[in-house]
Amino acid sequence: MARDGSAFRRLVTRARTLIALLALAAPLTAARPGAGGAAGVTHIPGAEVAEAFRKGVPLLEVDGYKVHASRRDGPGQAEVHEKDTDILYVLQGAATLVTGGRVEEAGRTAREEIRGPSIAGGVSRVVAAGDVVVVPAGVPHWFKDVRGPLTYYVVKVRS
Repeated sequence: MARDGSAFRRLVTRARTLIALLALAAPLTAARPGAGGAAGVTHIPGAEVAEAFRKGVPLLEVDGYKVHASRRDGPGQAEVHEKDTDILYVLQGAATLVTGGRVEEAGRTAREEIRGPSIAGGVSRVVAAGDVVVVPAGVPHWFKDVRGPLTYYVVKVRS
């Protein structure tokens, strides 16, 4: 059976990405003994996860990390998380993600959170299903030109 080389490489890359995400998640849950049940295990049934993606809401928020089922149907605000690194895994859709630069008309919306309508400067890249992006704490980021719905997991790791 002939294989399309680029399709096979994409499959291998996605498998590696999933393994990397699982490796990142393992120490996070292990660091929270007793949270969510025996030995720190948290289980969220698929129906609840699907509903969370329909609404774009957090799945789990505890000290040290958060897991969000995120959804965007259009561009959002530019954001800076002063203490949280975002690890994103795109499930569906595509968007232009701008990182770096300066948040325009920046204002504090919550403790350690800054928002604004857009970013001046920065680097633009298209993200799509299967992509993983790590945005370190303190780096401005902004989804614009969303071709959605854009659904993605975000693991927020507290520094």
